[in-house]
Amino acid sequence: MEKVKYVRIYADESGESHFEDMEIELTFVDFAPPAAPLARGPFLPAAQMQWLAAPTGWPSDVPHPPPNRPVFVVTQGELELTTSGGEARRFPTGAEVLLEDTSGKRHRSEVASDVDVLALVISVAESETVS
Repeated sequence: MEKVKYVRIYADESGESHFEDMEIELTFVDFAPPAAPLARGPFLPAAQMQWLAAPTGWPSDVPHPPPNRPVFVVTQGELELTTSGGEARRFPTGAEVLLEDTSGKRHRSEVASDVDVLALVISVAESETVS
């Protein structure tokens, strides 16, 4: 594994939200000697972390912003996100998505599985960029 792929949602200059497929390069480092080297990506300062659950059938029929710049790591169920342009993507268990559309026309969310969605939510510090 030399790259990690993830998706982000961002707002363009006109406020429209979009999906973007992203990659982070990993490099092997002596992370925990004397254990063998591990592949590691860049550190991003986290502002906070929390668990978030949405029950089966939960919709958000109105576009909404994330409260900050969170990375959602879906640990149970499947989350569907729809951009302001109408493009929808599903994020099953194990998927990660960075929500950066804190302004503009935002996105909609809904539980797309027959089980509750549970996600680990990590807020990225505002001064940091993810690339």
